[in-house]
This record gives sequence, structure tokens and C-alpha cells, in this order.
Amino acid sequence: MTQTQPVETIPTARPTPVAAPTAGQPYEYRRTPLVEPDWTRFPGWRDITREQWESAQWQRVNCIKNIKQLRAVLGDLVDDTFYDDLATDQSAHATMSMLVPPQMLNTMVPFAPMTTEAFLADPIRRYMIPVASDRRIDWPSHPYASRDSLHEHDMWVAEGLTHRYPTKVLAELLSTCPQYCGHCTRMDLVGNSTPAVDKLKLTLKPVDRYDAHITYLKAHPGVRDVVVSGGDVANVPWRNLESYLMRLLEIETIRDIRLATKALMGLPQHWLQPDVVEGLERVARTAARRGVNLAIHTHVNHAQSLTPLVARAAQTALDVGVRDVRNQGVLMRGVNATSRDLLDLCFALQGEAGILPYYFYMCDMIPNAEHWRVPVWHAQQLQHDIMGYLPGYATPRIVCDVPFVGKRWVHMLTEYDRERGISYWTKNYRTSIESADLEALNRRYAYYDPIDTLPESGQAWWTEHRDD
Repeated sequence: MTQTQPVETIPTARPTPVAAPTAGQPYEYRRTPLVEPDWTRFPGWRDITREQWESAQWQRVNCIKNIKQLRAVLGDLVDDTFYDDLATDQSAHATMSMLVPPQMLNTMVPFAPMTTEAFLADPIRRYMIPVASDRRIDWPSHPYASRDSLHEHDMWVAEGLTHRYPTKVLAELLSTCPQYCGHCTRMDLVGNSTPAVDKLKLTLKPVDRYDAHITYLKAHPGVRDVVVSGGDVANVPWRNLESYLMRLLEIETIRDIRLATKALMGLPQHWLQPDVVEGLERVARTAARRGVNLAIHTHVNHAQSLTPLVARAAQTALDVGVRDVRNQGVLMRGVNATSRDLLDLCFALQGEAGILPYYFYMCDMIPNAEHWRVPVWHAQQLQHDIMGYLPGYATPRIVCDVPFVGKRWVHMLTEYDRERGISYWTKNYRTSIESADLEALNRRYAYYDPIDTLPESGQAWWTEHRDD
């Protein structure tokens, strides 16, 4: 019998593992600590000390109000073409006069060489110091744009008191701010008149205006929530603001008070003043004792605006008892209308500054704002794209503030004609001017996309019906 020989096994080398390609994530989070930009990089501020910079009085005195003052700060870093562009805008298009605190100017082109090109491209500059070349020539304004696009003035139940929602009111205590944003939704009332806009004026003395607010709120127990705004409450002398807030806190039916102030970001030095901090603590303690939710709502549109001073102001408010500090930004082309910009901002707000991302509004349909506005479909895509990265409680809602309707999440529309850029919305309550309107809850309300974002057929339709 033949013996079977064992089969010789020839050893083979184990293949070297090859890393499988990875697709990566659409957005990669990297923690970025806040930094206060060096203000001495500007020729006009080379000798400004930290003590001066952190003074609210110095910041207010040195706000940029005109082209001459801007030149004095920037020196020869920006050339004449920019100033000519700015002068054209100020004389023909701007709905807001120029008012930029040093704190805000310092966050423009914060960490790169300042040049004309860099300044023009800067997202903060785009909405704080708009120039004529920013704006659209074909459709500078939508045909349905209006000065009071949300009809807040129409819904005044007392001077400066808008009763728009069943349980909430907006109290405009004054018509000025420490800074004026080009896209301001209250451009018909807030700030100085411009060549393009002759502003409305508050006529009552502040004490009489405030008395009228309190009288109305006492007589309407269905209102439980007061947004105290303006303008900006940072421009109300603290003694007067504290008195107003304490009077609100005496009304048993008021359960929420929100202070609206962009100055928490644009002029954080104000909210760090000892008298303001001490007064805010008195109000916060009284609110807590009476079971009222006291919050600050600020307005930050880009991560560049967040600095250690802003974080300190927000944390100070929380330390003295304010329940929440929240952010309400505005979506704007050229500023923040990408998922990366929004996520960078939200992580900086929530993770570095202690400010809760809350809302991003679609820019309202005011005159000369079409270059900023985005269509509803774009806002819907942004809401989709930022989901899943932030904690749920810190994921902002993107909303469309529909005239006569109010805030609606951008996916809540009833019908959408993408070709003509017309979306239709419904509502479930009547405003203060619709108490007798039986059809208000059955009606569909229209909102309009910027015309330049429409397909050619849609743009042609609007061109044909431009004067209808």
C-alpha cells in the first residue's frame, strides 16, 4: 500500500491591510476658543488702552457715525473706492443711518490683514456697513416690500406696544440703539432718518408711554409674556428700565419677561457696568421670587462677533440670576446663509459664550433688502443640514415671520409655488386688529422669495407683473 505523502504548504504573506476610504462628515467640529481681536491694528486706535476699550462710555463716545470717522479709524487700510461706494449707499439706498460701536468694527477682518477686498468681503461689514455695490440693481426691493413689513405699528394698542399674539406683546420703549443694522426690520421707526427713509417718531414722553403700557397690561390678563425692546433696551437709562421692569413684575398675570438687546454683543461693556449688573440682579431676584421667567435675547449673526467680552457679559447676566441668555439671529446672504457658518456660530454661542441658539429669522421684506434675503427652500435646506450636530436644546429653529401670521417654522407652509417664489401659510389665532375678522383663521397668507433666486420663467412672470 502506497503511503500518502503530506502535501507541502507554501506559506504566503498576509496582505497588508489597506485603509478603506472615508467619506468624512459634511461638517467637522473643531473647538475654537474666543479671542478678543487686537484693536490697535487700526491706525485710529493704536494708543487705546484696555481700560478705555472696556469702558462703555468710551465705546459710546467713539461710535462710528459717518464716513469721516470711519476714515479716521481705518486710515489708509481701505482705499477711496470703498468710501465712494459707501457714500453712494448712504445718499441713495440706506434705510438705516451709520452707527457702529468700536466693539463691532473690531470684529471685522479680525485676524487677517485689513485690505479693501477683505473689508468688502467681511460678513459683519456686509450688514453693519452696507455699500451700494452690495445691493441688487435688478430687484433692490421686492414689489411687496414695505417699511413696516410685519405691521407692528398697525397692531399698536398703545404707543410702542404691539399686541400681535394672543398671550404676548412687544414693548418698544424707545426708538434708538447703540448700533444700527442695515437689515433692521423696524427701519420705519428706529434710528435717524436717511435720504431714503423719513422715519416715524414716538411722540409721547417716555413716562407717559410706559404708563400706557402698564395700564393696558393690567387690563388684559390674557397677556402673560412681554418682550421689552425698542430700539435696544441698552439705550434706556438703567433707572428707568429697572422701574419699568419692576412695574411689570407687579402684574400677577405676567409670567415671562424678555429683554431684547443686541448690545450684549455689540456693546458688551454696557452690560458689564457695575450699576447695570447690580440693577439686573435686583430685577432677577424679584423675578425669581415671583416665579417669573426673566431672559435676555441678543442678536448675533456670525461667529466673528463673539469675543471674551461678550462671553463675560452673558455669564455675568446668568450669574446674577437671569434665567437664560438666548440668541435670535437673521439669515442673510453673504453673512451666514450656509450650514457651516450657522454651525460655527451655534457652537461658539453655546459652547464658548454661554448663549443659547434660539431662532434664526428669515430676513424680513423691507425695502432695499433683496440682496440679503434667502428663499424659503434655502432656509428649509439649512434647517435640514444643521440637524444632528448640536445638542437638541441648542439646535436653533429657522423661522419665517409671515406678515399677519407671525413666526412659523420654515417647513410649516401650506403650499409653495417654487416657480414664482410664493409660499402660503395659515394661522391659528387672531391679532389685535382682527377681532372681528371671521375668516382670519381660514385665510392663506402669502410670503415671497427674492425674485433673483427664481427660475427664469418665474423672474419673467414678476417682470411682467411688476406694476400690478
